[in-house]
Amino acid sequence: MRVLLVDDEVELVSAMAERLGFRGVDADWADNGESALEMADKTEYAVAVLDMKMPRLSGLDLMDRLADKHPDMKFIFLSGHGSESDFKAGCAAGCNYLIKPIQLEELVALINRVTK
Repeated sequence: MRVLLVDDEVELVSAMAERLGFRGVDADWADNGESALEMADKTEYAVAVLDMKMPRLSGLDLMDRLADKHPDMKFIFLSGHGSESDFKAGCAAGCNYLIKPIQLEELVALINRVTK
């Protein structure tokens, strides 16, 4: 199982990928939506972990574009902005999300849950 992490906070996303690797999860990362789209065209990812607020292409917009090309891909959102209730209201039913700062064990558990 490969995971694609997308967040405009480079230090955060690169550290997350490294730490997931220590836990046996193969993770690639991108710091913007356009790069993530290119990566997903070249590599099959089971899960995309997307930051909600990114410049140019939001997490929700990126999910729409990835889902069009990769219908089996699962999505988890990370949000560090706004309230949890606002995020839930703006997110489609069945959406999986974590509020920053995240606990890596929670992310691993959620990745395992969405891929079962």
